[in-house]
Amino acid sequence: MSTLHARERLLTWLALMTLAILAWGYLIMHGLHMPMPMNESMGRASNLDLSLLGMATLMWSVMMVAMMLPSAGPMILTYLRINQQHERVGGAIPATWIFVSGYLAVWLAFAIAAAVMQWALHESALLSSSMGHVSSLLGGTLLMTAGVFQFSNLKQACLSKCRSPLSFLMTEWREGKTGALTMGIKHGAYCTGCCWALMLLMFVGGVMSLVWMAGLALYLLAEKLLPQAERISQISGGLLAGAGVIVLLSAAY
Repeated sequence: MSTLHARERLLTWLALMTLAILAWGYLIMHGLHMPMPMNESMGRASNLDLSLLGMATLMWSVMMVAMMLPSAGPMILTYLRINQQHERVGGAIPATWIFVSGYLAVWLAFAIAAAVMQWALHESALLSSSMGHVSSLLGGTLLMTAGVFQFSNLKQACLSKCRSPLSFLMTEWREGKTGALTMGIKHGAYCTGCCWALMLLMFVGGVMSLVWMAGLALYLLAEKLLPQAERISQISGGLLAGAGVIVLLSAAY
């Protein structure tokens, strides 16, 4: 049975990585050639174009899978291992993917909110049409917000949940497939609470910037997996806040 469990864990890990790679592949293949969902045509529209908003939602959704699924891997595999030990009815693999679905559902909600925010910024002439950069004033404000948030108790509380899969599962464990969905949603909520401010920096670096996506994804992975996460958050917070001040001062002068 242990051999079967090890094979299930390997297959699950490969499936997670394949899903993340496919998401990155979509962004690489289409990101540089696909026109911005909120481009000049939307600037001429007087009403919300649902098809363009749908394109933006799809883009943000794929971005969330590509950027966040790898860092959730340790939590997902820990859930699978515990479920295997308990030999739950319905099998460990189905329940694990229900857990993943709950996690991704929260990020899908964030993607929808980000797409609506993108449209609103464009309508307010605060977002460029080329790569999706915000104005210097708003960009500096977002940088400062993200920097200050790195020092907050909420940030550290959510980050501690993301960094301690076993502790999270032991305290939040729920039985069955409904429990798997509930735990996935809770983990997604903690993860979003930890990373939302950093994700909004996509508006600073460019919504369609693959380099910016990759940089943020690598940082989020490091913040969750490397030791001394609080120190990493504080250092990055200071750098982001300082960058925000510089951008705001340059905009003022």
